[in-house]
Amino acid sequence: MSEALSSSVNGQPQQLNEQEASELAEELKQQLRRGYLPPNDATAIEKMVAGLGDPRGLMRLTFAESLGAVGKAAVPSLCRALSSHESVTVRRAAAKTLTLIEDPRALPVLLESLRGDPDPVVQGSAVGAMAAVGAEAIPLLLEVLIHPESTAMQLGLASWALAFVGARAPEALRDAAASQHPEIRCAAIAALGDQIQSLADNAAKDLVLGALSDIDADVRAEAATLLGKLHDPDWAAPQLEPLLHDSVEQVRKNAALSLMKLRAIASIPALHKRLQQENHTDVQSVLALAISQLNSQDA
Repeated sequence: MSEALSSSVNGQPQQLNEQEASELAEELKQQLRRGYLPPNDATAIEKMVAGLGDPRGLMRLTFAESLGAVGKAAVPSLCRALSSHESVTVRRAAAKTLTLIEDPRALPVLLESLRGDPDPVVQGSAVGAMAAVGAEAIPLLLEVLIHPESTAMQLGLASWALAFVGARAPEALRDAAASQHPEIRCAAIAALGDQIQSLADNAAKDLVLGALSDIDADVRAEAATLLGKLHDPDWAAPQLEPLLHDSVEQVRKNAALSLMKLRAIASIPALHKRLQQENHTDVQSVLALAISQLNSQDA
């Protein structure tokens, strides 16, 4: 018999051995198939949470689906498991199950798991659950972006979630693009591409154009990169050409690469002009590559 799976109700441990977990999972599976909701009393919920630690993946899936069907009543127990359970398997499954429920009450615990859980899978699942909540998660995601101790992975996860949420909450993303914090402006600009392409959002376009002259070079560089992804050379190329003369190397490189991606053949003279003036070898290489690629397309 395998080690018992445990959780608690009011501090009292709830345990399931392998046989008990199998029997409970089968019972829950039958209820779901018949269209019945699983029981939502505290003891039943804690047993299902305990089942999230089962070593068998299909068992964990049954318990997660059952807790998802229970919905908001399961959130407190799932949050306790996510924040303090010693089993990383339970913490991972709790975060993934909270994704199914999309309850804003879980956001503070999800944020702490993103910031503090030592397991990268828990961090990723926590940010996925935050993104599933929607617009209410944006202020917390922005906190991660400006927190001085956020890791590169946490910054990347928060930026991904911001882009995901932004597609559902475009107003909040546009507000973020006007933030006083350059880290937030940068992430918001990177996330605006979907809105511009799928929603034809002119307000988002205006924000990107404004970002091209942002005081922060990282924001300008991000805006230049975004323009290269929009497949609209007639609009984007005239905005990018002035950035070939930006004071910061990375901005000049990003502008040249975006003109190349856009197949902006009409910008070849502007690229040649910049290449004649350019003193930095790495930028020269990018400019030469862009010119070569565009010339081959024009042939």
